[in-house]
Amino acid sequence: QIQLVESGGGSAQAGGSLMLSCAASEHIPEKGCMGWFRQAPGKEREGVAHIASDGSTSYRDSVKGRFTIAEDNAKNTMYLFMNNLKPEDAARYNCAASTLCANCGDGYCYMLNPSWGQGTQVTVSS
Repeated sequence: QIQLVESGGGSAQAGGSLMLSCAASEHIPEKGCMGWFRQAPGKEREGVAHIASDGSTSYRDSVKGRFTIAEDNAKNTMYLFMNNLKPEDAARYNCAASTLCANCGDGYCYMLNPSWGQGTQVTVSS
């Protein structure tokens, strides 16, 4: 199974920026994808952004225009650049990857047997 190691996150003020990274142990194949999920206390986990192996991306509406997902294929690493952070962005963020993904949209892809990173906390103060 793909091993994922996350880094980044931390604290920022509203309007500030943070970056998350997720390094995969192997290259994601053609039909696979990687993505970011987040879960705030008392809320369900939600998809934030995903990127397919062909480079196509999807975002949930609340982060469109503020967050950017990107990948460095040479390093098997995915990034999430988070700008203009809002208090409601505060959550624990996890990256996920799968060798088979489908039905990507609104920041979410169906992933077959996803691998998960350890998670990183993002705190946004108002």
